[in-house]
Amino acid sequence: MTLGRDATPGGYRTLRGGAEAKGEVEDRRSRFIAQLAHVGGEGDAEAFIAEVRSRHHDARHNVPAWILADGRERCSDDGEPSRTSGMPTLEVLRGAGLADVCCVVTRYFGGTLLGPGGLVRAYTAAAQAAVAAAERDGAIVEMTLVTPVTAQLPYALYDRVTRLVSDCGGKVADQLFAEDVRLSCVFRAGDEERFLAAARELASGEDLARAGEPRFAEF
Repeated sequence: MTLGRDATPGGYRTLRGGAEAKGEVEDRRSRFIAQLAHVGGEGDAEAFIAEVRSRHHDARHNVPAWILADGRERCSDDGEPSRTSGMPTLEVLRGAGLADVCCVVTRYFGGTLLGPGGLVRAYTAAAQAAVAAAERDGAIVEMTLVTPVTAQLPYALYDRVTRLVSDCGGKVADQLFAEDVRLSCVFRAGDEERFLAAARELASGEDLARAGEPRFAEF
């Protein structure tokens, strides 16, 4: 089942690359194990789903849900009654403000039917437990829409320009000292305009800096 949503323009939360969080609940001897991981795209999500299915090849169900920062979403009930498992798992990811993540909830059947309401509650609780574990372990990071800016300037302006970067809310990510100084800076999207204007004024109209394409990153 494919769904659509608007990507959050200001930012989103995700797991650190390489991190995986787990949460587990039990209901009437059925075990629900939620596995939550960072993914960079649909291919990563499908690879993680395949990995979990291989890991729990003897389970009755491996229910996947993933959500990306570009707005794409997908979930599956993997044989459970319609909308009792995949959608509740996806709703937990949405409610937590997460993106670029995939959650697979594995169910080991305990022999007792839980009914639609019981399934929704169990899958929701397992996914929530995985998100809570990620929070507790410090595995969740904030991703912000940022604009990279490169500045090329004479040594005489170095102190003033680096101070200007800070005053405009930016950060110097890297610097190269050669015949002149090259600064690689990053600003929250929109904040770079004030820096570019101030740097141009400082250089008497010369363009010392240029902005790149906005992207999501930790800031």
